[in-house]
Amino acid sequence: MLTTYGLHMALIETVDLWKTYTMGSEEIHALRGVSLSVERGEYIAIMGPSGSGKSTLMNLIGCLDTPSRGSYLLNGKQVGEMNDNELARIRNEEIGFVFQTFNLLPRASALQNVELPLVYAGVPARERTARATAALEGVELGARLAHRPNELSGGQRQRVAIARALVNNPSILLADEPTGNLDSKTGIEIMGLFARLHEAGNTIVLVTHEADIAAHARRAVHLRDGQVEKDVLQAA
Repeated sequence: MLTTYGLHMALIETVDLWKTYTMGSEEIHALRGVSLSVERGEYIAIMGPSGSGKSTLMNLIGCLDTPSRGSYLLNGKQVGEMNDNELARIRNEEIGFVFQTFNLLPRASALQNVELPLVYAGVPARERTARATAALEGVELGARLAHRPNELSGGQRQRVAIARALVNNPSILLADEPTGNLDSKTGIEIMGLFARLHEAGNTIVLVTHEADIAAHARRAVHLRDGQVEKDVLQAA
């Protein structure tokens, strides 16, 4: 853990993280004291059946939600102490999101979709175009800059989403069931892309319920009933 001398600091550090929802008179504990440490450059899968708490944990790691109790340190900073503006900046600049449903703007080109986080960050137009073009070339879509989502295959749409997630050089690439809407062949191609991104030094947190997808990660954290059931290193 982080010391006053800065000798070591995990990128993600959750300590006794709880998330409780009140439904009428009933309390539902989605997370029950999850402690998790993720190093910079790790490739980790968060696994578990429906209702295990993996989506809740992803939302907390992605600063889309706040814990009921416990602490979350991202890059050594206490997320619970941040205001809305700071959280919005973290979501835009520190975390790259890849969703199962791609979440692309249908009327915008691939290039415009990838530029979007840079627009929010106030990056000048010429630099935006250059960075978004480079990001799309990095996922082998340099020839598809002007194509809209409906002119792209599912795999190509997910590559656009990955380029958008990477365009700000985030600390973490957070992927929620990234192959869920893809056929198995395309899914394997996307997982191959994640492997290359990891080799290039990206930190990847992959949320999935599929064992064959989780097998691509170097470490698997299994959740059950809101708790860490096991945390295992996997063969490369």
